[in-house]
Amino acid sequence: MLNLLDPPTSLTEARQRLQGIGATVNDRWPTRDRPLAVPPAGSGLRPVMGNYGMPYLGHVLSTLVDPLEFARRRYARYGPVSWAGGVGFRVVALLGPEALEAAWVNRDKALSSTRGWQPVIGPFFHRGIMLLDFEEHRDHRRIMQRAFTRTALNTYLADTADGVDRALAKWRGADRFPMYPSIKQLLLQQAAEVFVGTELGVESDQRIEDFHHTVHGGQAIVRADVPGGTWARGLRARERLERYFGDQIAQRRRADGTDLFSMLCRSESEDGQRFTDADIVNHMIFLLMAAHDTTAIALSMLAYELGRNTKWQDALREEAVARPIESPTLDDLEDYRMLDAAFKEVLRMYAPAGTLFRQAIRDTEICGHFIPRKSQIAISVHASMRLSDWWPDPDTFDPSRFTDAANRAAVNRYAFAPFGGGAHKCIGQQFADMTVKTVMHKLLRGFRWTVPDGYRVPLTWGTGPTPADDLPIHLELLDT
Repeated sequence: MLNLLDPPTSLTEARQRLQGIGATVNDRWPTRDRPLAVPPAGSGLRPVMGNYGMPYLGHVLSTLVDPLEFARRRYARYGPVSWAGGVGFRVVALLGPEALEAAWVNRDKALSSTRGWQPVIGPFFHRGIMLLDFEEHRDHRRIMQRAFTRTALNTYLADTADGVDRALAKWRGADRFPMYPSIKQLLLQQAAEVFVGTELGVESDQRIEDFHHTVHGGQAIVRADVPGGTWARGLRARERLERYFGDQIAQRRRADGTDLFSMLCRSESEDGQRFTDADIVNHMIFLLMAAHDTTAIALSMLAYELGRNTKWQDALREEAVARPIESPTLDDLEDYRMLDAAFKEVLRMYAPAGTLFRQAIRDTEICGHFIPRKSQIAISVHASMRLSDWWPDPDTFDPSRFTDAANRAAVNRYAFAPFGGGAHKCIGQQFADMTVKTVMHKLLRGFRWTVPDGYRVPLTWGTGPTPADDLPIHLELLDT
């Protein structure tokens, strides 16, 4: 059993310990179903049903061992809205397009992103764009949009293509090439150049290490500022990043740099609003996490599925070879029909932002269920896109779902929503799209790969379903 005197420092470590001892977690802990709260008399609303699970821990062990199957079992038992216990909290889980739409549209402004995310990643990414609410979120998004215009994206894209070429030139064929850490390193280098505008070297390496610790700080199980712990390392790394970005803002405002950091320093809305120095620091730290971590998951899992499904890999390679473009533009990338479908299918299967959080700041309703004030809410994006109600054979990689017009028309718009929806729909969606397609375009033209026979990637939970190992592949260089 787990040694509670020596608790794991991350979700990855906790899940690996559980799997290592062959833990079997019984979802049907002997607690009877109960309503989260009694709806107001005469409201016509139904209570949210669920159960707490094990004393104190609730259903945490179930969600660590197999979060997807846990979510699907709860959906089959309770429907799109239910609650479950976990380390002292009662969390309302939303599954399926109708529940997701209600949360994202947030018509009565009863759901707060700020309060929902605070206990999860607040200390490390506070006041990032995703953690702001209502009018403040709207105003910040209007200023930030200036850094994500089509002109700006094409500039980032040209720099991305150059950086990817340099990184891939160092890759060599191998029987067990570590795909996941190699992609992470490639994307961290890209972020250093395209996002921050730094040269690769000692300074860039320090920023990369700080970024790594900041991201992992938000995934710590032991949430205390204890020297040497994951949480403490994340807090110190966040402080160093704050100093690094804060010290450069004045100079970046005066210069004409085209990296994202420089663009945010100079961006202003149509009515002349600009970010404060603190705003720029907060947004940069958050955007580095949002862009890098999610893109690394999407690229790694696409490489994995194409390594298992070589017919699809060959089809995508044929498409890429037919376009001998060294530095594709946004217009070029929009013409990759097969690659676009494969990318969408990987987003459906392995949503990089797997769960999003809100808190009810007043009584409200979702799908006819009464949600009381102060409820913590988990928007289950990953599990929602793996429900057989909307996706036949949901665990099978099949990009034709997104090339067949009949399939696309049959799907509710929120049945496929890997980038969220409503006012909080990811502002960097197009940036992620162009990064994945550019890297994959160059991978397909330069390499062929397969995964070992019988290999199934073990998944853990970070921002989304993440490879728990190095994702070993058999990598071959192609003659060019």
